[in-house]
Amino acid sequence: MDAALVPAAEGQVFKDARKRAFLNPEGADRPLKSPIPKSTLIKARGYRKQRLVDQVVAHDCAAILLYDPINVRYALDVSNMQLWATHNPFHYALLFADGHAIEFAYRGAEHLAAGFETVNEVRPGNAWFYMYTADRLQERVDAWADEIVSILKERNGGNMRLAIDKLDPPGLDALRRRGVAVVEGQALTEIARAVKSAEELELMRWTVRVCEAGMARMYEHSLPGRTEQEIWAELHYENIRSGGEWLETRLLTVGSRTNPWFQECSDHVACDGDMLGFDTDMIGPYGYCADLSRSWTIGHRRMNGRQRDLYAAARDQIEHNLALLTAGLSFDEFNAKSWRIPEKYLGCRYSVVLHGVGMADEYPSLPLHPDWQSAYRGTFVENMTVCVESLIGEAGVGECVKLETQVVITAEGARRLDSFPWEEVD
Repeated sequence: MDAALVPAAEGQVFKDARKRAFLNPEGADRPLKSPIPKSTLIKARGYRKQRLVDQVVAHDCAAILLYDPINVRYALDVSNMQLWATHNPFHYALLFADGHAIEFAYRGAEHLAAGFETVNEVRPGNAWFYMYTADRLQERVDAWADEIVSILKERNGGNMRLAIDKLDPPGLDALRRRGVAVVEGQALTEIARAVKSAEELELMRWTVRVCEAGMARMYEHSLPGRTEQEIWAELHYENIRSGGEWLETRLLTVGSRTNPWFQECSDHVACDGDMLGFDTDMIGPYGYCADLSRSWTIGHRRMNGRQRDLYAAARDQIEHNLALLTAGLSFDEFNAKSWRIPEKYLGCRYSVVLHGVGMADEYPSLPLHPDWQSAYRGTFVENMTVCVESLIGEAGVGECVKLETQVVITAEGARRLDSFPWEEVD
């Protein structure tokens, strides 16, 4: 038995002391408290806003109109009902080439932007999605478009080039009828977000810390008789009580439900020795994402032979690909040198070999070597943060193992941001 595994009271499972160390050292009954000073957050805000302004200037736009709540958060750090905003476009912002930023707030919530040095002006938003407008939709869209165009003309004279990250068709049509030249803005936001400042990395590390405390709670509760949802709830609990926000997915499954992957967690009851796999996709404190995956056995039993083989292959894939990453490496060069998946595991391969991460999953996103014909070109740059992925299993046979680590790319290679222990496989 591994020296790090110590027996608990009779009738309970073995506990891994390495993982228990990730719980709050002041007591598992307390939330984690961020040690990061506000000055760090202010510097991160300034860096992010300037990154996006630089993209607006580079594309010769007067401004960018932001509706994606992640992009609004990136640019201004103002958030309001983030998940609701993903399907009800009520909160938006205009960021101009000279850095002037207008926050269009939910009516009655204008005070949420108070004190943000990123915001120069606050106006009540004009929401025109169907629930609010019904048969008056066009009337509200026209009023909204008139205001946007009036601001553009007032602040930028003849430049009517407006980048937009996402917008429903009635708004797009209304702006174009008024002479606005629409520029696809998602590219601007993705390129801006891809490179992190030192302060952003500090904020991201804290989200990872909170996530790993949640993972430790999940580990402690990975017991026979628990449902997938009960185990998954431990991550939600730690995230929310420690200042985090939400989980993007529901990817935790046990036993045969790990294969095929992408089944969502359910009331399925875990059995002793089952393989558990999860993908956190956690939007944590400060709005940053911790996207980590681990697999272990229910009851923390010694893996059987098939489980050990799957886990060892997943570790090999992670470690091999991690060792390749360095600033200046092209995507094509990475693919040529990447870990080759054994044929028996091809049918269960994951959708990507790695992807960018910041306030959510982001650019770049690279397919695995068998699917490289769909890849785009590019180069890894310093201070890009990515998640390196592995999913190993045989299609239709047994279980799968899911692993993922989050790293920052430097001139010397990739540096991991997470440190939650892998399983011991002997």
